[in-house]
Amino acid sequence: MARLEFPDYLRHLRDESRRFRDVLADCEPTARVPGCPEWDAADLLWHLATVQHFWATIVRTRPEGPAEDHEPPRPDSYAGLLATYDDQSAALLAELEAADPAERAWTWSTEQTVGFTIRRQAHEALVHRLDAEQTAGGVTPLDAALAADGVEECLDVMFGGLPPWGEFHPDPRFVRVDLTDSGESVWVQLGRFVGTDPDDDTHYDDDDIHVVPDPGAEPDAVVAGPAGALDTWLWRRGDDSEIRVTGDREVFDRFRVAVNHPIN
Repeated sequence: MARLEFPDYLRHLRDESRRFRDVLADCEPTARVPGCPEWDAADLLWHLATVQHFWATIVRTRPEGPAEDHEPPRPDSYAGLLATYDDQSAALLAELEAADPAERAWTWSTEQTVGFTIRRQAHEALVHRLDAEQTAGGVTPLDAALAADGVEECLDVMFGGLPPWGEFHPDPRFVRVDLTDSGESVWVQLGRFVGTDPDDDTHYDDDDIHVVPDPGAEPDAVVAGPAGALDTWLWRRGDDSEIRVTGDREVFDRFRVAVNHPIN
């Protein structure tokens, strides 16, 4: 799949961040967030403020690793949260717009560029805009092009990415994810993720996926739907009412397990 141009990611980041803020400005601060039920609207607002603060700091200071995050103190009032969010969102956009996407900047991924952060933060804002709208009770459509890119990013980076201490062991089973409104597809190979997290000694041996080029063979299963519905479903912000599954159900069930764990 072709990625968007960086000016498009920045435009979406600006628009989705603004929509997120506008929706939450009129929302009851204690309203629960359906996609993150442990949060209320105030927590959601603070979360995106701190995320955007963190990445603005990374792009501005260019540390070699995940620098200590000196986030601002959380305001006591909802008006204070909105003001802090405005400051942090403006700072992130200013840093990203001034930087060259090809420049090196630390990320938690294998791709260590400003461009990775630009793309990732456009999708971060998109998903949390959806959270805000679901919290407030009025959902608007996802931009189809951004959602299509989001399907690929979610499968390739968020679910298919590998930490340096883990390995992917592939199986000869493939799922093709078809975006019915754009005519694009993403191929994923099933396998196992095996590794031990050095931070807490947790050992993993789990169903996993890896995005691959078209293998030149028939897929074992096909998952098809509009980009917005697929992106929402992969992020567990929506149901599968617009999604059609064909092929080997056991292969799909393994795929579903692999994309149904917490993203951390």
